[in-house]
Amino acid sequence: MDGQLPLALTVGGVTFLLGVIWGGPFVEILHRFKIGKQIRAELMDSAHAKKIGTPTMGGIMIVLPTLAITLALNISQIVQEGSGGSILLPLFVLVGFSILGLIDDWEGIQTSRGKVGEGLSGRIKFIGQVVLAVAASTALSQLEFSFANEMPLPLLPVAIPLPPVVFILISSFIIIGTSNATNFTDGLDGLAGIITASAFGAYGVIAFLQQQIFLVELCFIVVGACFAFLWYNAHPAQLFMGDTGSLALGATLGMVAMMTGQWLLLPIIAIVPVMEILSVILQVASAKLSRRFYGVDIRPFRRTPIHHHFELGGWSETQIVQRFWLIGILSAFIGVALALL
Repeated sequence: MDGQLPLALTVGGVTFLLGVIWGGPFVEILHRFKIGKQIRAELMDSAHAKKIGTPTMGGIMIVLPTLAITLALNISQIVQEGSGGSILLPLFVLVGFSILGLIDDWEGIQTSRGKVGEGLSGRIKFIGQVVLAVAASTALSQLEFSFANEMPLPLLPVAIPLPPVVFILISSFIIIGTSNATNFTDGLDGLAGIITASAFGAYGVIAFLQQQIFLVELCFIVVGACFAFLWYNAHPAQLFMGDTGSLALGATLGMVAMMTGQWLLLPIIAIVPVMEILSVILQVASAKLSRRFYGVDIRPFRRTPIHHHFELGGWSETQIVQRFWLIGILSAFIGVALALL
């Protein structure tokens, strides 16, 4: 046990170095095949317009090394246990949501090839998320797992038993919610990568305290892969994560939270993605209700997700990313502290 955390940190560092090395050729390949980002119409009058054509699907830089290195480290346990369920489950979520995001990204870049491409429709994407989340949550509820079908309470040495159906519904909601929240966070250079890396680092520490070594390794491999991606995504970005990365990272973070049992701390540890998705919900709800009852369009934010609100308020892109990261990392510290109590 004593050597497991240094091993996980070392593997994370190696993942970062490998990612930086192969990231350059990967960006060039995306350039050659013109796999470039399209910008939403409402952002065309902003500084984001100059980002049109920047390579996207950069989530591949995170997903592939995470999958390969995690499997390599745990192959003996997978073979010995047959299914290796607890190890393979977060990888299933990572790959499944990444494929869904990849399809969405691919559909979205078709505008550059003479087609109308807005990505997958919201309904189809949501159905795909529900199917993947319910499948993963059902599998988790069936495993002989420490925190399956229960709700541990932070600050109290108590775990409330949950019926499997309730546990599956909660788990599915968290996986889907975190996936979409991270997707909304992915709007500025470096923002989603650094926020998710901080959250995975926090859950890596929590998993270490619980002696869930394979989760510790997974979390710090993701941190290393995110840092490698950030090497090319730092402002001004050479590469964007796309839904290929954001949907997968968010969903996997939700699954890791469920597997540590500390999912009630997720809104604290992932406070920035939570702020992002809540801002969208509040904006839409306010506009609809105000039009219905007062006949006017009342919106609490200039534009959502909330990072665009601050952009229109005069903050630069780097100011927003740096300040949101400070909030994110301090919240991750608080989440780990609460898990220790």
